[in-house]
Amino acid sequence: MAGRVDSPLVSERVLVQQLQARPDGPVSVSGWVETVRDQKKVQFVILRDETGAVQLVNPATRPIEGDTEQDAAALALTDLISNLASGTFLTVTGELKHDERVKLGGVEIKIGALDIAAAALPETPIAADSGLDKRMDWRFIDLRQRRNNLIFRVQTTLEHAMRTYWVERDYIEVHSPKLMASPSESNAELFEVPYFEEKTAYLAQSPQFFKQMAQVAGFGKIFEIAPAFRADPSFTSRHATEFTSIDAEISWIDSHEDVARMQEELLQSAIQAVADKHGAEIQELFGVEVQVPAIPFPRIPLAEAREIVAARGYEVPRTDGDLDPEGERQIAAHALETYGHQFVFITDYHPEIRAFYHMRDDETGLTKSYDLLFNGVEITTGAQREHRVDVLISQAKEKGLDPEHLDFYLDFFRYGAPPHGGFGMGLARVLMLLLGQESIREVTYLFRGPTRLAP
Repeated sequence: MAGRVDSPLVSERVLVQQLQARPDGPVSVSGWVETVRDQKKVQFVILRDETGAVQLVNPATRPIEGDTEQDAAALALTDLISNLASGTFLTVTGELKHDERVKLGGVEIKIGALDIAAAALPETPIAADSGLDKRMDWRFIDLRQRRNNLIFRVQTTLEHAMRTYWVERDYIEVHSPKLMASPSESNAELFEVPYFEEKTAYLAQSPQFFKQMAQVAGFGKIFEIAPAFRADPSFTSRHATEFTSIDAEISWIDSHEDVARMQEELLQSAIQAVADKHGAEIQELFGVEVQVPAIPFPRIPLAEAREIVAARGYEVPRTDGDLDPEGERQIAAHALETYGHQFVFITDYHPEIRAFYHMRDDETGLTKSYDLLFNGVEITTGAQREHRVDVLISQAKEKGLDPEHLDFYLDFFRYGAPPHGGFGMGLARVLMLLLGQESIREVTYLFRGPTRLAP
């Protein structure tokens, strides 16, 4: 079919969200075809761009047999619209008209000309009711939905608000390497990468060691939002092999409580920004009311949390003393019922279920650490770190780790180190729970898992 029907052109592209504020008259918009209603006397096209959708209208001119005086341009435009496939990207120029009867934004554009940038095939490979795996196969089409567009606007606002919180408080943003010469914490759950001269590198599962190095370097307060990698063959709704990790580390703390207070302030600030900018649209498209959390978040020691869960009729089957996913849901339900809060810190973990670098309390022997649950799902582990090299070596040996393999890390602490701590938080999990979704695949731009490396 023809790709262009001309009329006087308007050079400036206008975004759909700007149309209501413009006066009636010539206008040019660009986007993709969402739907076409090709009626006998009039044609309607819903055109969507990155900011919204607008109705295009064209009085249809149908061929009349034997009539040689029909308007050829009008016939060509009608034929072009009749053959438009959903997903076709085009520019339309025409006359903007405000009309309160138009349900879609109260404006419409009478088509003067269409310029097709790229025509789509007539049959789309996915539908509104396609399964998640199939939608992931065609993610670039799936992302055209308005609700999916909103997910990544929310993500942008969330990240920007976090960066603003940190930058306004003089934190330094770092970008730690993702290729490592040795395993970061253990040999488990790491991707090996062939490196030069038959060497092996490892994809970083966390910026943990490098965050701590920044404290020893005297940076004081740092943050990073960057990829992390876990060679974990999990097929749950909250695991991925590549994900975006939100990390922060601060010096001169007294305990993990300093870290927890910083994180709850950060989350309150970020969620407030999302509520202010997107709250109404999230309610419309996801049926979720964004609740800005009050400070402080509830805190429950792990031993007490297990007792509460047991009293609710669920026995956690794990033998290491930690909560399992159902236990997390139960204690989160308790926090919501008791404190009216979607967030809850679980504190005071036994050293057996924590990393060797977590500091231990001299009186209790428990670690100065926490997990943060959001709507029943763990989103964070935070802790005060052990900064005394002799203690680090001792605790590494307890975990069965060879200190010689950790020499590059232990060197950080042989030349002085401040008391410090921090946290790591999964961006996709936060988005998933904030928007009430069932899987991080829905809120990840391009998901990576054990069986997915494309698109």
